[in-house]
Amino acid sequence: MMPDLYIGLMSGTSLDGADGVLADFSDGKLKVIAAFSEAFSDSFRAELLALNSPAGNELHRAAMVGNELAKVYAKVANALKVKASGPVTAIGAHGQTVRHQPQKDTGYTIQLNNPALLVELTGIDVVADFRSRDVAAGGQGAPLVPAFHQAMFGGADSTVAVMNVGGISNISVLPPSGSTTPVIGFDCGPGNALMDAWCQQHTGKPFDEGGAWAASGKVVKGLLESLLSEPYLQLPPPKSTGRDLFSMHWLASKLAAYSSERPEDIQNALTEFTARACIAAVSEYAKDSAELLVCGGGAFNTHLMHRLQAGLPAMRVSSSESRGLPPLQVEAAAFAWLARQAIHREPGNLASVTGAAGPRILGAIYPA
Repeated sequence: MMPDLYIGLMSGTSLDGADGVLADFSDGKLKVIAAFSEAFSDSFRAELLALNSPAGNELHRAAMVGNELAKVYAKVANALKVKASGPVTAIGAHGQTVRHQPQKDTGYTIQLNNPALLVELTGIDVVADFRSRDVAAGGQGAPLVPAFHQAMFGGADSTVAVMNVGGISNISVLPPSGSTTPVIGFDCGPGNALMDAWCQQHTGKPFDEGGAWAASGKVVKGLLESLLSEPYLQLPPPKSTGRDLFSMHWLASKLAAYSSERPEDIQNALTEFTARACIAAVSEYAKDSAELLVCGGGAFNTHLMHRLQAGLPAMRVSSSESRGLPPLQVEAAAFAWLARQAIHREPGNLASVTGAAGPRILGAIYPA
């Protein structure tokens, strides 16, 4: 059997770097052949973060960031290409989201990238700009991973819930195969973005390893109540969000009355906020699921995983590793799958998730 090879690349709202996988679909199912990651430099990460907010000379700076990101992507893709047992059909390159405003009729979503440069640097077809077509069809353009989650983790007998905790957290609720119930998916709220930013600001570390710093503190109850009062959390799906809302500016407005609190107590409250937003989504939309699979960087936050399990005592909370796909490979694998869908002219969205007018082929193809 000839290999059916695709590379998926993902750099998410955590802004920590680019993750890539080499995936083989030759037996009808995804098999990860190799994985590779490249961390962003501190200066590049700072520029990406800055471009999430209005500032001067944005067009030039965004173009330069797109070029630099393409070079990082190419490094990852070329490292994976040498592991391939045959030609790679295409690269799925998500790009870096810096604006996400998917409101109907006037909506847009911007992912910085330079797919043409990525083709030049790799010699492989590139599929990029996955979200815009769904937004043009009246959808949120996000989350796009539920369709992949359904293909990868969906069960024959029972509902499965998947929670991706990256910079933002999103849920996929996968009904049993053959069920007439549609897949549900939406952004629950912040994932690691606020926790990571607060940790970086006060400890100099890019993230709270294992959630140990948060666990050393105590919840600031008034702050937690203020965080949980955010109107976005009460909106019904379809819905999506990002750093446009859950920014450090947003957090500063919430912290104004709590300037005397210890930093570790604030971190505890931020971790609890992420957990509570995820728990609320699962409890309302996936209450018949016996299992919650967690992927993304949040799966390595032991304290967060404990809080999820404590809030969902009737469910088994486990890492996606238990289903054969490590947490940091899931989103990159999803964009390998989405690239393959585009190449085969198959839909990549689920209208029940994004609210689009119907199934759409996602992505722009840049031939080698």
